[in-house]
Order: sequence, then structure tokens, then C-alpha cells
Amino acid sequence: MTTRSSSLDSSQPSVSRVLIVDDHEIVRQGYRQILGNDPSLEICGEAATEMEATQKITQLNPDLVVVDISLRNGHGLEICKQIRAWNEQSDASSPSPMKSLVVSAHDDELYAERALHAGASGYLNKGETGERLVEAIHRVLEGKIFLSPKMTERILNRLIAGQQDEYQSPMDTLTDRELAVFELIGKGLTTKEVASDLELSPKTVESYREKIKEKLNLPNANRLVRAAVQYVLEDA
Repeated sequence: MTTRSSSLDSSQPSVSRVLIVDDHEIVRQGYRQILGNDPSLEICGEAATEMEATQKITQLNPDLVVVDISLRNGHGLEICKQIRAWNEQSDASSPSPMKSLVVSAHDDELYAERALHAGASGYLNKGETGERLVEAIHRVLEGKIFLSPKMTERILNRLIAGQQDEYQSPMDTLTDRELAVFELIGKGLTTKEVASDLELSPKTVESYREKIKEKLNLPNANRLVRAAVQYVLEDA
């Protein structure tokens, strides 16, 4: 992995390098327009898949990776986990840890905490404004956590109470991979297509399907598909 550059001239303003990971070109164009207005931020690269993101992260070594959850191939939370692993393997002489911010259209009540557990420093819904995006990026670059006020209150209340969230749904029991499989089933993908999208074997996907049915108390494959389709429609 290349080393992030740092200016020796203190008179020069520092510029943070940002890698954008999203599988929609129109969304990436929006990022370019929004972040292009902030001289302290530079988009150093873009990626549309998990594999491409991994390659770009290794090559470019950005300060921050802004990543969507649902990608054309792969899953955004896996990228956050990779970044966390790279940071843990870095020695004390390396630059400040690479950070990640998840920006997604998915409901933050289901994904925000998953993003933090995966190693991200924040979660922003795509329904927010460009100003809110810039605010989130700067907060994460400063080493802080960024969440919506609603999610911050929810997490703090649970920590203070020292107990599980009383509003936890069966969906919360799914692992990140199981949830990714469930979402793709809801989008109409076959087991073979889900395996290809997430770079898994069909046998592994079948195993995930069985675990999902068990956790959500779904008696058969038809009920699984119906529940997945309903989830995708409601999440959209």
C-alpha cells in the first residue's frame, strides 16, 4: 500500500484524499460536484464494486473511503471490515488510520450500528443534503463518529440501560452476510446470481438461506422470497 502524502509546508492547507465507492455513476457524479466545492477535500478515485474498491484502496491509500452498502458486486460493509483489518495491521510509524463513512439509502435503524461494528466511523442516509455529507466527512476525518440524532439517542439509551434494544426486530439477528443475501433474494436474484454477486459459492448461499429462514421463522422458500421482496419494497 502506498503512503499517504503530507505537506512539509505548514502554510499550505492540508487536503484529505477521498475514495468514492458506489455502483451508480450518477451518484458518483453528485459526489464530485458536492466535494469539488470544498478545497480541503480531493476525490482521489472511484470504484463500483467490492473488488475494484479493494484494489483502489491498496493503490491510492486514501484518508477516507465513502462507501455504499449495496454494490454491483460485493457488499460495502465488507469493505469497512477490510479497512479496519488494514488499520489493525499497520505499525505505529504509519499515517493516521484510514477511515470509512457509509452513505446509503438503506434505513439507518437497521444498518447504522452494523456499519459501526464493521469499522466505519459514521453512517449517513442518502436522503440528506450535500451540506450534511460534507459535515459527516469532516467529522469522521477529525476522528469523531457521525450518526443521525435519532440513532445517537437510540444507542446511548441502550448503553445507559445496559440492555438490548427493546425494539430489536428479528432482522437485527441476521449477520451482515445473511442480510446481504436476504436483500438480493428480495431483488429477484436466484441462488446462483446471489453467489456471483457476493462472490460466494452457491452452496454457501444455500446455507445462508436456511439460516435466514430459521432466524425469521419462515417455513419454506416461498415465504422466504415473499418476506425478502416485502423488505426490499419497504426499505426502498
